[in-house]
Amino acid sequence: MIKENFNVSTSNRSQMIDISDKIQKILSGTGVKEGICTVFIPHTTAGVTINENADPSVEKDINRMLDIKIPWSHSSYSHAEGNSAAHVKSSLIGCSQTLIIEGGRLKLGTWQSVFFCEFDGPRRRKVWVRIN
Repeated sequence: MIKENFNVSTSNRSQMIDISDKIQKILSGTGVKEGICTVFIPHTTAGVTINENADPSVEKDINRMLDIKIPWSHSSYSHAEGNSAAHVKSSLIGCSQTLIIEGGRLKLGTWQSVFFCEFDGPRRRKVWVRIN
């Protein structure tokens, strides 16, 4: 198993950052041609997803719909820190993705990228990558 980590800095409360190139750079340095790559986000108010990379309006739509369904100010939240919405969004999006490695490359669809999802920014976050 190969273990690598990198940091992501976010500038907004909610933000999606394409991290595919960073993951591929790690993979390319390993010499691994076939296998599995796991991407894990060790934070309770952030996540990782795979989605379209061609149209920036997709990120806006995802964040807008999450904000509509899980608003920041909601009278039902009990969590005292005021970031309950970020915790719920992280749970819905998820904190890990499993990717296929084929021919030394991440096996993604034509329009797919791996996105780090910030829900409680701006912050400096960690991304853990494991390659088997």
